[in-house]
Amino acid sequence: MILEFSGDLNPHQAYRIKKLKRQLNQSESYEEWKSIALKLDEESGAQEWKFDNSSPYFDAEIISHRLNLLRRYRGQHRTADLIHILSEGLSYDVANIGHPMLFGSTYVGTKKIIEDYIEEVSESLAYVASENCASLTFQEKHDFFENCQKAYGQPALMFSGGATLGLFHSGVCKALLEQDLMPKVLSGSSAGAIMTAMLGVSKPEEIPNILKGEHFYSEAFHFRGVKELLSGNGGFADVRYLKKFLVENLGDVTFQEAYHQSGLDINVTVAPFDVSQEDARIMNRYTSPDLLVWSAVLASCAVPILFPPVRLVSKRYDGVHTPYLANTRWVDGSVRSDFPQERMSRLYNLNYTIASQVNPHIVPFMQTDEERYRQDVLSWPQRILRRQGKILAMGVMDFTRGRMGRVPSVRRLLDHGYGVIDQRYYGDVNIVGQYNLTHYMYMLQNPRPFLFNLLQREGERATWPKISSIESHARIGKTIEHCLEVLRFNQAQAQPCQDYVES
Repeated sequence: MILEFSGDLNPHQAYRIKKLKRQLNQSESYEEWKSIALKLDEESGAQEWKFDNSSPYFDAEIISHRLNLLRRYRGQHRTADLIHILSEGLSYDVANIGHPMLFGSTYVGTKKIIEDYIEEVSESLAYVASENCASLTFQEKHDFFENCQKAYGQPALMFSGGATLGLFHSGVCKALLEQDLMPKVLSGSSAGAIMTAMLGVSKPEEIPNILKGEHFYSEAFHFRGVKELLSGNGGFADVRYLKKFLVENLGDVTFQEAYHQSGLDINVTVAPFDVSQEDARIMNRYTSPDLLVWSAVLASCAVPILFPPVRLVSKRYDGVHTPYLANTRWVDGSVRSDFPQERMSRLYNLNYTIASQVNPHIVPFMQTDEERYRQDVLSWPQRILRRQGKILAMGVMDFTRGRMGRVPSVRRLLDHGYGVIDQRYYGDVNIVGQYNLTHYMYMLQNPRPFLFNLLQREGERATWPKISSIESHARIGKTIEHCLEVLRFNQAQAQPCQDYVES
């Protein structure tokens, strides 16, 4: 989309833009990337788009009206009116300002009026929490911000499967952590479950070291010989090596214990091997507090054919390991629920999701935001083709089920196929790997320093263009959280003084 602003450029401008784009692709840090991206926006004329309020994707009139009211009420110290107008708009997407198309026309930022509005909401919230707002008691302020936190919600970061390509997720995490944008709710399936669990069992101060990669270097993939394959059940890979890697790195920790260690709400997606037993599940401290994290991750990594289905293990109150739903075997969660957004929303009051997608059978079919939200006539053929392709694929599976559905292996394959085709693979913000044929050769390689560094850097580079969007979504929520922390800290500081005076 950014190219549309470059239509009337002279040759010298076109050369400078080409040079800047080359520098952008060679950036070594987000700070360097952002500096060059701002120059590109200026050089291409995209910066002018920010000052034009006309757009089919959001209601500029509503935002302008609310912005003026917030400025007036804060300037006049009209606290009651300020709180009223703030409470009215506790959504990251008020008047549709979170629409993805508002973050695709420039490399950095969005419409100026949207940036001003988010800034003013944050300033107004900070004013209410400050000592300058003397018309409210501590308890009234505290109650207001707790209600704000519940109403506004929180984000989640979802990691897809993708075998060794899942090392891409470490780059996404690194980029978000460096900008203080890492959500506290994480989910993962298959390779994404490993990333989720690695973070979820670690103390906050240990996470930067985790992302350096040493914990990922392993022999998790060990393929069985022909004799082993012919001797009995199982997949092409030996699950014992993967289990050893997970136990060594995740420890004897349950989901409840993991939350106390990290402060992160982690969710691991698993699916029953026999689809007729039940639907896919998300394992977390609410649904399965005593389940061992390594056990859930092992099940989530049990890709059909590659690994055999596994049984889950929980830890009893006395530390003894016991079966979890002993009669059920489990497989890779991504075949049924790669991104369990709806179920997590009910548990964690989510307002938006960030999806890190590297599944090799999904990435080639992912669409950009522009492709997904285009409404012009030229976009209709592709929309119709994709929709009819999905209907045709499911129709073929229905036809096959009717004739061969009594064969258990065929029925399972069809059930898993349904799950793969009928899923939603997008979040509100999407960070997608860019593949060539070489990437498919990496899929089942054991992680090594070169491969880790390569895929981590790809994850970082894919995240940098999304930082502006994520910052805009996160700004108000982080302000509310900070205001609550300040209020609680000030109350804790004041309490000893009050106790001293009373004594």
